[in-house]
Amino acid sequence: MPEITRFYGIVIKMYFLQSEHNPPHIHVFYNGDVAAVDYMTGEILTGEIPPKALALVNEWTAVNREALNRMWKTQEFEKLPPLE
Repeated sequence: MPEITRFYGIVIKMYFLQSEHNPPHIHVFYNGDVAAVDYMTGEILTGEIPPKALALVNEWTAVNREALNRMWKTQEFEKLPPLE
C-alpha cells in the first residue's frame, strides 16, 4: 500500500488494487491504531483513530481532496505534502 504522506506521527496510505471499492477512502495509521477514512466526508469507515488525529486527517484531506480523487480514479500514486 503506497504511502501518500506522513505528519505528526500520522501515516496516510491508499490501496490501489482492484479489490478496493467505494466509497473512496484512505488508510490512516496512528500510534498503533488503523482506520479507513472516507476522504469526502471525513467519516471513519472501519477501525478507529483518536478524535484529534482524525481532525488533523480531515484538515489535510480538505486541502488535498482533488489530488486524492485523481489518484483514486487513475490509480496513479503520487506523494502529497504533509500538513504543516
